[in-house]
Amino acid sequence: MSTRREAREQVMKALYAHEQSGLDPTHLVHTVLNAHLQDDPATREFAEELFRTTLRTMDEADEIIEKHAKNWDIHRIAAIDRALLRMATTELLRFEEIPPKVSVDEAIEIAKKYSTPRSGTFINGVIDAILLDLHEQERLQKSGRGLIGMDSIRERAKSSSSS
Repeated sequence: MSTRREAREQVMKALYAHEQSGLDPTHLVHTVLNAHLQDDPATREFAEELFRTTLRTMDEADEIIEKHAKNWDIHRIAAIDRALLRMATTELLRFEEIPPKVSVDEAIEIAKKYSTPRSGTFINGVIDAILLDLHEQERLQKSGRGLIGMDSIRERAKSSSSS
């Protein structure tokens, strides 16, 4: 049985491969996602949806990331970190059933495993700023399980706007 973490790791790899090679997304779904997640249809379906949605949301995500990655042009960010930031931002924007804390924590943990020693801290800072900004703009449309932890985000947003 595959986990959502494994799905996210495969999506990160597919996003990286797509950016580096320009390979057709359908090809990457078959060679990266389906090949590694074949034992669990639900997890494979989640991975495919996250991959395709991230590709569709990429321009919007890049704009948001650049706003919060102070002094970093999107293309200067390490490719794996860029893929993880895009994926996490997409989850925040388009996956209303996923709690924001899960999206943030997963991106950080995958960065620690696959990227540079400082990537976890960098991603944490950028995604945290994105999360608070999206909340303040009322762009976090969360429902069901996605509402878990929203009270702490509201509190952090209040304290950051009052300081």
